[in-house]
Amino acid sequence: MPPGLERLAAYGWRLLVLAAVALGVLWLLGQLWVLMLAVVVGLFLTRALEPVNRRLREQQVPAGLAALGSLLALLGLVALVGWLIVPRVAEEFESLGPTISEAVDDVEEWLVEDSPFDLDERDIVRFREDIGQTLSDALSSSSGSVVSGALIALEVFTGLLLALVSTFFFLKDGPRFQRAVLTRLPSERHDLTRRLARSAWATVGGYLRGAALLGVLEATVIGIAMALTGAELVLPVMVLTMAAAFVPMVGAVVAGVLAVLVTLATAGFGAALIVAAVALVVQQLDNDLLAPVIYGRALSLHPLAVLFAVVAGGALFGLAGTVLGVPVTAVAVNMASEAGWGRPRSELAGEPPVP
Repeated sequence: MPPGLERLAAYGWRLLVLAAVALGVLWLLGQLWVLMLAVVVGLFLTRALEPVNRRLREQQVPAGLAALGSLLALLGLVALVGWLIVPRVAEEFESLGPTISEAVDDVEEWLVEDSPFDLDERDIVRFREDIGQTLSDALSSSSGSVVSGALIALEVFTGLLLALVSTFFFLKDGPRFQRAVLTRLPSERHDLTRRLARSAWATVGGYLRGAALLGVLEATVIGIAMALTGAELVLPVMVLTMAAAFVPMVGAVVAGVLAVLVTLATAGFGAALIVAAVALVVQQLDNDLLAPVIYGRALSLHPLAVLFAVVAGGALFGLAGTVLGVPVTAVAVNMASEAGWGRPRSELAGEPPVP
C-alpha cells in the first residue's frame, strides 16, 4: 500500500470516529435543549448580575441573601419596565402583524406588475410558502417536530424557571463550583484553567454589554427616523430592534427590513426610503466603527464567522441556536486563543508567566 494512502486511511477512520462523537453530542444536546438553554441563560444572567452580587458580598451580606437580592433586583427592574411600556407596546403589537402583511403585499404587487424582474404571482406564492415552511421548522420541540404554541410556551416557561433557579445557585455557590472543578484537575493545569475561565467570563460580559448598547443605539436612531417621517408602530419596532441586536449582523438586517416595511405600510414609499437609508447608515457605522470598540476582544470574529455561527446555530437548535451561536463561538475562539492554539511555539515560550 502506498504510504500516502495508508496515512490518509489512518486520518480517515479517526475523523469518522470524531464525527460520530460530534453527531452524538449534538443529538444529545438537541434532546436536552431545554436544560441546556436554561444553563446558558443562567450563565448569561449570572454574568450580568455578578457586579451587583459582588458588591453585596463585599458588604458582608451572606452568599444566599446576596444572590437572592441580586435576582430580586433583576426581577424588579423587569417588572418596572414591563409596567411602564408593556401595555402600550402590547396594544401596538396587535397591529404590527397586519401592517407587515400589508407592506409585504404592496412589495409583491410591485414585483409582479412594475419591477424590472421577470416574476409572476406563482413565483411569489411559492417563495412565501418556502419562507413559511422555514419559520415553521424553526419552531420545533426537542424531538424536532413542529409543535403547537401551547407546548412551545410550556417549554419556554420551564426553561426560564430553570434559568432563574440556576442563576441563584451560580451566584451563591460560584466559588464552590470553581474549587470543585480545580480539585479534579492536576495542579499543573490550574493556572491554565483559571485563565480560560477568565477569558470566557470576560467574553460573555463584553458580548452582553456590547449587544445591549448597540441595540439601544440602533433602536433609538431608527425610532427617531420613523417618528420624523410620520410612521406608526414606532415603539414595537424599537423593542424588536433592541432584541435583534443580540443576533449580530443578521438581527440588524432583519430589524432594518421590519422598520422599512412598517414605514412603507403606514407612511408611504418616500418615508420608507428615508428609513431604509438611515438603517443602512446606522448598520454600517455600527459594524465598521462602533462594534469593534464596544465589543473589543469579546467579539473579535470575522463577519463571515459571525454569519456562519448564526446559520449553523439556527440549523442545529432553531431560534435558541440563532441567538446563542455567536456568543458560544466567541467564547470558544477566545478560550482557544488564551490556551495558545494556533500560535507558534516560539511565541508561547517567550510569554511572561501569568501573575
